[in-house]
Amino acid sequence: MQRVKKIPLRKCLGCQEMKPKKELVRIVRAAHTDEIKIDIKGKMAGRGAYICRNSECFEKAYKTKRIEKALEREISPEIYEVLKKEIVPVE
Repeated sequence: MQRVKKIPLRKCLGCQEMKPKKELVRIVRAAHTDEIKIDIKGKMAGRGAYICRNSECFEKAYKTKRIEKALEREISPEIYEVLKKEIVPVE
């Protein structure tokens, strides 16, 4: 009897939907430096938050300050611009 592999789910900060972890982008606040980064592999140490690769989700999370609440740190507008360029694909 073969076991069914469990797919880890995470909640997107924008649309508030549970999605497979691999479909989302992880934003992390580094443990010792308090630096905000994009974690491509999902293995970086620190506090993480997940968001879809979707401009509407990013805008909703930005307007409601969900990213700041999840990372427990105030984020400057310059960092938001960098995050938006890296997360949202160019259309």
